Amino acid sequence: MIVGVHHIAVGVNDFDKALTFYTKALGFSVESEAEFDNVEKVDQAIGLKEARAKTAMLKAGNIFLELWHYSNPEPKDLRSRPCDFGYPHFALQVDDIVSEYDRLKTFGMKFVGDIVHFDETSSAIYGRDPCGNLIEIYEIKNSKTPQLDRNKLDMTVNNGN
Repeated sequence: MIVGVHHIAVGVNDFDKALTFYTKALGFSVESEAEFDNVEKVDQAIGLKEARAKTAMLKAGNIFLELWHYSNPEPKDLRSRPCDFGYPHFALQVDDIVSEYDRLKTFGMKFVGDIVHFDETSSAIYGRDPCGNLIEIYEIKNSKTPQLDRNKLDMTVNNGN
């Protein structure tokens, strides 16, 4: 039985910069950190040989985000466009998208342009974290649009304040 989605993994080229961004700018808490180097069971589970990496499991609201920084094998830069196959982005539901847009820019997030307002239903804009990973910030303005159930969130995201 599938219980639900546990985490999303994000590959980063600068572990410390990414950890600072995701904890200070986005308000994630660090649940655990690990490093491994050529561990047979890890290699078997992920399908690589002689893998060496640093990881951090982060949590905010009802989602875990796992940062990965590999030093072996040498990572390839395969960041994609929003239309490419695979996992091109994740979205963060926000309140007051204008304030979040301005605040996240101070933490090094580079947006593709200005916020787009979709009538009275929602607003959204894509941007890249300091490591180049694509993130959407998304504000929902009506109850008919699917959104996170705030009554089921087990913690409030502190937005690094």
